Amino acid sequence: MRPSLTIDDVRIALRSAVRPPLPGLRAQITMAPRPRSLRPASGVEPRQAGVLLLLYPVADALTLLLTVRTSALHHHSGQVSLPGGGWEEGDGSLQETAKREAWEEVGASCDELEMIGALTELYIPPSNNCVHPFVAYASQRPIFDPDPSEVAELLEVPLSLFLDPAARREEVWTRQDEDIHVPFYAVGEHKVWGATAMILAELVALLQGGRA
Repeated sequence: MRPSLTIDDVRIALRSAVRPPLPGLRAQITMAPRPRSLRPASGVEPRQAGVLLLLYPVADALTLLLTVRTSALHHHSGQVSLPGGGWEEGDGSLQETAKREAWEEVGASCDELEMIGALTELYIPPSNNCVHPFVAYASQRPIFDPDPSEVAELLEVPLSLFLDPAARREEVWTRQDEDIHVPFYAVGEHKVWGATAMILAELVALLQGGRA
């Protein structure tokens, strides 16, 4: 799909694309660090979580909200992520989890969101979370009030950036004496990698016409 398509074009395409069969792991793995565990160990029960891919117009560009996590957080501190978090008793569904957590993290009201659909769940080894992503659309830019204990910075990124092959890059990082090949999306000075990049890779695949 061409990055120059209008907001309405992309919304229509998303409504059609975000339905089974999804490209799932085939798309996710294109942005997965190597090596990486893709499934929990035998006998391990992951925590269920929901995240929101919140899209909204800014000027004439369809925009995606990302957050930079504070250095005080226990898991994934300092990394770029999607708003979301763990399921709690009282959540009617994981979609409701994603909406509640987005409200708590960035202060965006989720009452009038158009819920477009769910992407493929993804296991995250460091936090032992099975994350369920949900795509949502707001007809106008929400008023944000981020929680400073969780969010160091909001990144409002044109969706077209992720469709640009020049934004996809790769580096070799050394962690605990092991070389890891890390694909990432370059967003200004930030590197969007790991689970967030893997989730975005499936969204990109759908917008470009890829399916299971």
